[in-house]
Amino acid sequence: MNQIKALIASVALMSLMPVLQAQDTTVRTISNVPGDNTVQVAFRKLDKKDLPGDVSVVDVSSQLTQNYMTYSLENMEGWANGFNGNSMWGMGSYLLVIDGVPRDAGNVLPTEIEQISFLKGVNAVALYGSRAAKGVVYITTKRGKAGAQRIDVRANAGIHVPKAYPGYLGSAEYMTLYNEARRNDGLPELYSSETIYNYASRKNPFRYPDVDYYADEYLKKYFTRYDVTAEISGGNDKARYYTNIGYQTSGSLLNFGEARQNGKSDRLNLRGNVDVNLNDYITCNVDATAIFYTGRGVNTDYWGSAATLRPYRFAPLIPLDRIEPDDEASNLLVKNSNHIIDGKYLLGGTQLDQTNPFAAIYAGGNNRYISRQFQFNTGVNADLKNLLKGLSFRATFAVDYNTSYNLAFNNNYTVYAPTWNTYSGVDLISSLTQYGQDATSGVQNVSNSWYRQTISATGQFNYVNTIRNKHHLSAVLLVNGFQQSESAIYHRTGNANLGLQLGYDFRNTYYIDFSSAVVHSAKLPEGNRNAFSPTMSLGWRLSNEPFLRNIRGIDDLRLTASAGVLHTDLDISSWYLYQGVYTSLGSWFGWKDGTGVQATESRRGANPDMRFPKREEISIGLNGSFFHQLIKATGNFFINKITGNIIQPDVLYPSYFTTGFPSSSFIPYINYNDDKRMGVDFSVSFNKKLHDVSYSIGLVGTYYKTTATKRAELYADSYQYRQGKPLDAIWGLQNQGFFRDADDIAKSPAQTFGQVKPGDIKYKDQNGDGVIDARDEVYLGRGGWAGSPLTLGINLSAKWKNFSLFALGIGRYGAFDMKRSSWFWVDGEDKYSAVVRDRWTEETAASAKYPRLTTFNSDNNFRNSDFWLYKTNRIDLAKVQISYDMSGLLGKKKIVKELGAYVSGFNLLTISAERKTMEMNVGSTPQTRLYNLGLKGLF
Repeated sequence: MNQIKALIASVALMSLMPVLQAQDTTVRTISNVPGDNTVQVAFRKLDKKDLPGDVSVVDVSSQLTQNYMTYSLENMEGWANGFNGNSMWGMGSYLLVIDGVPRDAGNVLPTEIEQISFLKGVNAVALYGSRAAKGVVYITTKRGKAGAQRIDVRANAGIHVPKAYPGYLGSAEYMTLYNEARRNDGLPELYSSETIYNYASRKNPFRYPDVDYYADEYLKKYFTRYDVTAEISGGNDKARYYTNIGYQTSGSLLNFGEARQNGKSDRLNLRGNVDVNLNDYITCNVDATAIFYTGRGVNTDYWGSAATLRPYRFAPLIPLDRIEPDDEASNLLVKNSNHIIDGKYLLGGTQLDQTNPFAAIYAGGNNRYISRQFQFNTGVNADLKNLLKGLSFRATFAVDYNTSYNLAFNNNYTVYAPTWNTYSGVDLISSLTQYGQDATSGVQNVSNSWYRQTISATGQFNYVNTIRNKHHLSAVLLVNGFQQSESAIYHRTGNANLGLQLGYDFRNTYYIDFSSAVVHSAKLPEGNRNAFSPTMSLGWRLSNEPFLRNIRGIDDLRLTASAGVLHTDLDISSWYLYQGVYTSLGSWFGWKDGTGVQATESRRGANPDMRFPKREEISIGLNGSFFHQLIKATGNFFINKITGNIIQPDVLYPSYFTTGFPSSSFIPYINYNDDKRMGVDFSVSFNKKLHDVSYSIGLVGTYYKTTATKRAELYADSYQYRQGKPLDAIWGLQNQGFFRDADDIAKSPAQTFGQVKPGDIKYKDQNGDGVIDARDEVYLGRGGWAGSPLTLGINLSAKWKNFSLFALGIGRYGAFDMKRSSWFWVDGEDKYSAVVRDRWTEETAASAKYPRLTTFNSDNNFRNSDFWLYKTNRIDLAKVQISYDMSGLLGKKKIVKELGAYVSGFNLLTISAERKTMEMNVGSTPQTRLYNLGLKGLF
């Protein structure tokens, strides 16, 4: 209710804007509105020319004129050097804040965003404390600006087209190869030639089903997406206002049963903010946001079933016209059925498939996922220049409340298994076996209720002053904190710290910045819960020096360097790890006078000296512009260590500290593991106008290398040590092809992963002990878990008269992955995918690319090894957009001041040796290309 009241208050304040405008129509620059040359950094704004190298910025508002986006962080790795889509500098989970409050990226849409700052280095993030130790993504939303009222409207319509579907074998081919698998296992064939022929002929798909889950009868060729946004802003030097109202909806690929009506999602967002100058000394702001999301769906996992259910198991529908007319029992079942599909079919199934995705979508009911978010934040600024010139105070307070739940109608339904007979060459159903009962209660069930509350507050003194036009001073003293409460989680996630920033630059040439924080964490034992995190940054504008000042090709050139130590509890996995844990629910009983007394056992030892892990870092940056802004470039080199990561190391303590039974341990959690990261990032842009064509080309890149520099480990073989290897290392066996025959197996090392036969994968015995086991696993490559080691982005924009073209490509290189989805690892009773066509047989032994088929578990074949390893190198054409400015067609007297149209394509092309693998989703909604048509207008 408080959030709703805040939203109403914000709207009420906005309704006063015309009155406030009438009081004073003078337009003056408002310092708290982000301009073209200011960038939001930690708790303050800097001019772009003074931005340190470890900060990247993307002006989303200006980008939207040529690059329509659907997600707040869409393709940001192609714009912001140092950000690879998953992390900053490969460090993992970063802190995302929206207008200074920890929130989710999906809480804001691109049309609501002014700019996004990527704070990477230790000096850039220090003021945020412990939770920001791996970087900060700061999203600044739009605010009102002094001037006449402005109404921006944008509408889009698009279609999502699936890129690829996984391919599976049909019924007849499956049966043929399943027989082969049984022969490989020394078992008799299961399916006769006549049965396979009947399924292959497809003469009666109801009796001999061959279900393709990706067929047109179940799926659309595309689904639609629409959105419309209206932005209203304006004001004067007394008050400014901004409102964003947006609605978007998208559909689903499923095209039958309940999915036709309940396969879409809707999102309505309302954002408003007001900035008011109460007097010459005090200003304030009130912001409120409400997001209403409803996703409609069906009560089954269709895509998961598509990856597991074999095509011959059952016919989804039973035709009524095939039931023998004189079969009274079956016709009575039809008469009593609640679900006659299209007036012609009953729901199909078997005793093993009494619930199945088709019946569930036709008759199982539907559900709605409902999410509601209310966000409120306010701030007050006080100019204290009467106390000290340049001194000011700012305080902020924010409350967010997110809640979600599911509403579902869960209906019971009947499925029928037919018994077929053939009469004079005609197939008829002679009887039906009923499974389950039709029951529609009409009761709506509530489930999966969840909430999260975020409270955030800051208070800070700011000092900014210039002495004699050459000494520029700045300082920030702040207290910052936030706390998140979440349902079903006992402990709240929190951050609390004091911060101090001191800055000085001389003639915009020599810079020094000291940023620090005193952090606190309740995850650590008393006495170790506070720590001091100091950082320092130095800058030197080389272009102001006499030896470069007269070189005409250099507009601006600046060298920066930063170093520091950040203390963080971000990777401490749980609470109270410093305490020893005992349980009275032990594994055995003592006996006394017939009464069982359960044992007390230790689960871990205590560590009262546990302390913060630390991020220690040095970075060097160089940025500049050349030839009258023709070329702009920036680059950074960084090296950091995260030391003292907390683990429970068995190998550092005597073996008697742990016991197998009863399961006990006296080993404590300690600070031990160390990690290292080193890399570079860069950004280069080229801007030129040639006759009537102006164009810009940008190249952005990030490369990083990680190393596990210290580990508590003990291996018999040196090649298995994780120390010295990448943090995202993939480990597995090295394959040596397939076993050729029984003699090859006999002469090879003994296999410990199950019985092997010719056609199974043979592995290298790394240690020569004559046994293939886990000791033969070696380092295979980098997994790219925090993003590909090398990320490149190239963007092109060009304008000719009223036409503009934009294109964005993103490349990712240096990582590996395993082909281990159910599409690749097929054994037992699994559904057979198209990959098994390349299986090993005696005839294909020389060319086979896949192991032999088996109806048993194939633990030997389906485990991490370089047989399944592949490179994830790829180049994506992420976006192409063509825009046309139609403003010149509107005439002189016009309500519409600007008008434009554009067409855009998303995720259009992937170039990779493993494109089919990376574009194929198994068991989930397929990847899509989006083709979009948009209109935008200014009123």
